[in-house]
Amino acid sequence: MAARTEGTARIDHLVTSGTFSLDGGTWDVDNNVWIVGDDTECVVIDAAHDADAIAAAVGDRRLTAIVCTHAHDDHIDAAPALADRTGAPILLHPADAELWRLTHPDRAPDGELADGQELTVAGTALRVLHTPGHCRGAVSLYAPDLGSVFTGDTLFAGGPGATGRSFSDFPTIVDSIRDRLLTLPPDTVVRTGHGDSTTIGDEAPHLAEWIARGH
Repeated sequence: MAARTEGTARIDHLVTSGTFSLDGGTWDVDNNVWIVGDDTECVVIDAAHDADAIAAAVGDRRLTAIVCTHAHDDHIDAAPALADRTGAPILLHPADAELWRLTHPDRAPDGELADGQELTVAGTALRVLHTPGHCRGAVSLYAPDLGSVFTGDTLFAGGPGATGRSFSDFPTIVDSIRDRLLTLPPDTVVRTGHGDSTTIGDEAPHLAEWIARGH
């Protein structure tokens, strides 16, 4: 597990494997699970696939929230089990409630995320940015003290998240990336839902290319 320390909070990174299913298809996927906190408390960003592995990474720290960047099943499938195990609330933007119910029809999230909301863990603020397009309730979490933004499936190394399925829209994700993410400092590290991290500065010059290719 890689860890980055800056001040009292650090970022821990776990990769879990499983499947993503939507619109009648199923694909094998590897997901990034991000844990932000210190030795006492932390939050989990995207409880994907393996509650046991995530709980082991949390260890004996107090888990204060399970934050969902969006409600595709590969990002939330382990959230209820992790919540039951730790007592931590599951937080989701309400615009993704319909998508959530496709995976967990009998278990609602415990709280809502709102644009501009700040979650604080280990003295570090995570600012919620509503960044729809990949799906309606997609959010990114900006941690200026850690020089990082957790983008879920909104922005990757090489372009926007996919928009060819239900609940998604390409012009909307372009607006989200241009107006909410590429305005962050260029050295901000983009910690994605899948694959390698990148930076705002590395991605910003390519916006026109993404628009031209349409994905």
